[in-house]
Amino acid sequence: NCKIDSQGLEVGRSRSHPSFSSNELGLVKGSILGKHYKVEAFLGEGGFGIVAKCRDTMTNRAVAIKVNKSRPDILQQAKLEIFILEQLRRLDSDAANIVQWNGFFHDGERVCLKFELLDQCLRDYIWDRKNHCLPISEVRPILGQLTNALSHLGSVGMVHADLKPGNIMVVNRHESPIKVKLIDFGLACPASAVMPGDRVGTVGYCAPEVMLGLPYNEAIDMWSLGLVAVELATGLPLYPGNEDYDVLKFIIETQGQPPDHVLDSAVSSSLFIHSSSFQSFLGG
Repeated sequence: NCKIDSQGLEVGRSRSHPSFSSNELGLVKGSILGKHYKVEAFLGEGGFGIVAKCRDTMTNRAVAIKVNKSRPDILQQAKLEIFILEQLRRLDSDAANIVQWNGFFHDGERVCLKFELLDQCLRDYIWDRKNHCLPISEVRPILGQLTNALSHLGSVGMVHADLKPGNIMVVNRHESPIKVKLIDFGLACPASAVMPGDRVGTVGYCAPEVMLGLPYNEAIDMWSLGLVAVELATGLPLYPGNEDYDVLKFIIETQGQPPDHVLDSAVSSSLFIHSSSFQSFLGG
């Protein structure tokens, strides 16, 4: 697990996504978070909790609030995400194509993170299009902005570690040219603090070194960006699969097996390479 020493405080966290039901949070439309954030809609959910569209009743402005479950491991993960977001405040969120974070508050034992409200995730944006893909005239500026976001993250030594269409937001789908921002830093980590074998990312967008348990750095985000690029242009994932095993088979089929010295140093290689079915696939 990733560990950061910040002002003498060591923060660790499990980087897996536990199962979650939105009912666990007990939130419904009309609920009040904190003292003055009224829940208007639910935008998404995951292992951490839920993201809600809320109305600040003091300013009448709409905001997005990430409501983390009060479970100890989730609270610990939220602390590390706050640490990451504090580092990213050194960047201009608009110039860096990164979601603007506006601090956090507590709702009982739950940690709530406040963000600017954006329009639609890129996954839904392309799904609404004919053939579920975009013309090159749109793909090019999107990739340029995401490359810019990764460059800015690299400038502060951060790895996003979960780049995928669901974590890229269209600021306003009705504006042209299209503008996007990178969101969800729940798995992000300083490049200097990653640990081999630390499982991050989403199946289908994950770099081989992560799946094999090798040391990794900012390069895993560039790998994910390449896969996003293919999906934007074709409407189809380049490496489909529900398990790392399936994805790794596709990668080896198209790009060849990693060298033996790489596999020998990989923490997780035995889970794939030494299985009889995988050896059969490789012709071993």
